[in-house]
Amino acid sequence: MAGPGRAPPPRTGLFRHVRYETLVAGVSGGVLSNLALHPLDLVKVRFAVSDGLELRPKYKGILHCLTTIWKLDGVRGLYQGVTPNVWGAGLSWGLYFFFYNAIKSYKTEGKATQLEATEYLVSAAEAGAMTLCLTNPLWVTKTRLMLQYEGDVNSKRQYKGMLDTLVKIYKNEGVRGLYKGFVPGLFGTSHGALQFMAYELLKLEYNKHMKRLPEAQLSTLEYISVAALSKIFAVAATYPYQVVRARLQDQHNLYEGVMDVISRTWRKEGVHGFYKGIVPNLIRVTPACCITFVVYENVSHFLLGFREE
Repeated sequence: MAGPGRAPPPRTGLFRHVRYETLVAGVSGGVLSNLALHPLDLVKVRFAVSDGLELRPKYKGILHCLTTIWKLDGVRGLYQGVTPNVWGAGLSWGLYFFFYNAIKSYKTEGKATQLEATEYLVSAAEAGAMTLCLTNPLWVTKTRLMLQYEGDVNSKRQYKGMLDTLVKIYKNEGVRGLYKGFVPGLFGTSHGALQFMAYELLKLEYNKHMKRLPEAQLSTLEYISVAALSKIFAVAATYPYQVVRARLQDQHNLYEGVMDVISRTWRKEGVHGFYKGIVPNLIRVTPACCITFVVYENVSHFLLGFREE
């Protein structure tokens, strides 16, 4: 044990790069942001799968979609799928930050300079793939719950909640059913990788511009600005995979795989089909990302500072 006035000994061994504080901070940010903005996620998923099937409700826009769901099912309708979404978002952000910081710490060990852009990109992609392996069943569950429509009797009564959905998918479709959309989800790790690369580089460049240390803590407004810019960049670059994944996970339509979704969407809807739901998605994910990163940065700095003390 370190005595008064002495720094604690450096961590050694297999887990020297692990910081559980990043896990707690990431979970906190993910849960808070998704609780606040879940209705917009519901709208995004409804628009993403709108492929012309008669059973699907027809919406004229974001407000029309929200008011229609409100009139039919009230607040409960706006929060369809919230349990797996909050669990999934909390675990995903927590594990993502946890794995990402461990990988980044490992790669920076013994280096006198900051990582290159490609190293940030690869670190974030590795963290995303590891996270998706653990959380994909929750995203399938969320999508199934969100796509239970008023008037679609079989679908409406099919799932009663998160655990019921997980059990029924496993019984009826096996492990394969729980991992539908996994392949486009893996491609989706490029979204997180691009976002984290942009976020890290923007922070470094901003601190350099302000003549501060590279890892200096930013203000809340600065974190919001950097997070928003990095998220918009990542969404614009990778949104089509989210449409493909949502359609694969939808219980109302059967696709043979990723290429089948892509070819049928392109044939029937063109380029526009791959960007359905992007406006409600941007309206939701940009503030969600800002909330997540602000909470994460402040909680992690507090917990890591507490550890050092």
